[in-house]
Amino acid sequence: MRPFEELLEESVAAHGHLCAGQVIGVRMAMLGCHLIGISNPHANEWRKKIMVYIEIDRCATDAIGSVTGCKLGKRTMKFRDYGINAATFVNLETDKAVRIVSTESSRHRAADYAPEETNENRQQLIGYMRMPDEVLFDIQEVSVAIPEWEMAGPARRKVVCTRCGQVVRDGREVCIGEDFLCRPCAGDAYFLPRPPNSSSEPAVMSRKLKDDSIPVRRPYHDASSVH
Repeated sequence: MRPFEELLEESVAAHGHLCAGQVIGVRMAMLGCHLIGISNPHANEWRKKIMVYIEIDRCATDAIGSVTGCKLGKRTMKFRDYGINAATFVNLETDKAVRIVSTESSRHRAADYAPEETNENRQQLIGYMRMPDEVLFDIQEVSVAIPEWEMAGPARRKVVCTRCGQVVRDGREVCIGEDFLCRPCAGDAYFLPRPPNSSSEPAVMSRKLKDDSIPVRRPYHDASSVH
């Protein structure tokens, strides 16, 4: 693994600014790669053998992506919206995996490692650079069951939504009764459509399901003929 200073500089350039989250993310990624036996995740031999699960959408996530080379578009980074400053690093060749969590106590202990800093933000930044891994992180060996359709490469599952006809890839459909639905049609949309020529209140989804309905993921369905 390349030196911390170099990796931090690259991460900051990609992220846009230096912050405590960048320090945490770079250190977390370096430690995670080391613990699963990957010395240079950007090397051709490792690029397709590492996967990272991210649990928060904040600064550290950009740093982890910079160090590991994992990206959502490459399907080597997975986002689980837990709101926890944590990541799980998986060696796809050996199945070895570790989950690393940034400790809450490290925030309060930053002053112990950067007593000369009077600015709180600066104190956290320098303190996170200096404190040992065992103070900055909680580390746990884990196992991660990765379905085939989560792997990189062409989509292994495709289903046509019964209601709108949209193709849903990679097992993200919802089964309700006899219907295979995309998530918007299943009432799990982050948006509400507006009626034509309207600029006021968004319209309620015309096919929104009842509040008490519970979407259930359907069993495997071979839809390889769907393009």
